[in-house]
Amino acid sequence: MNPSAIAAPEDFIRANTLLQDTPLVPEVKLHLASEVVPLWQATEEKLAREGLPPPFWAFAWAGGQALARYLLDHPQVVAGKRVLDFAAGSGLQGIAAKLAAAATVEAVEIDAFAAAACRLNAEANGAEIAVRQEDIVGSANPGWDVVLAGDVCYERPAAERITAWLRRLSTPDCLVLMGDPGRTYLPREGLERIIGYAVKTSRELEDTDVRNAVVWQVSPEDG
Repeated sequence: MNPSAIAAPEDFIRANTLLQDTPLVPEVKLHLASEVVPLWQATEEKLAREGLPPPFWAFAWAGGQALARYLLDHPQVVAGKRVLDFAAGSGLQGIAAKLAAAATVEAVEIDAFAAAACRLNAEANGAEIAVRQEDIVGSANPGWDVVLAGDVCYERPAAERITAWLRRLSTPDCLVLMGDPGRTYLPREGLERIIGYAVKTSRELEDTDVRNAVVWQVSPEDG
């Protein structure tokens, strides 16, 4: 990794990832870390010394892949709709939504590197996506028809805060979908299973070579 590139997230991403197919969603290419680039082996301690947050955006996580696969196989879910890709990471779900003919897609992230990855990945796939860097949890719905949230249940406080907000967003006019491979803090209620996928992964990221990821519909707060 090159610390001098840290001031320019796009340059850092180009220098430390490879543009490659996504295992479950080969229609989409992403700038990803792999065994042949140093970012793959970097520890959080090393990243912290260089002033970098953990590069969650550099990996295609199982929940996001499941969401993307579902949208491409069922384009009617987002076709002509206004879509939010929340905690977008690499932007995979938002790109899939746009490829499935969503009217508009907005990808939101709190990390500058993830926002940059969303822009680069959208460009690589010819997908027009608006990218915003902001913490929007708790905000009102400005007009989204579909909200996508992949792999957001890693830590208890964040998972509880996010899922409570997603349930408030879920209404007859707004479909809220989560993609998750059975993380510890996935809610045990308020979710309706739509479909599951076996997602090829790596033991460097997970404790298995395949994760079973599920697409869930989030029930309304009073549902």
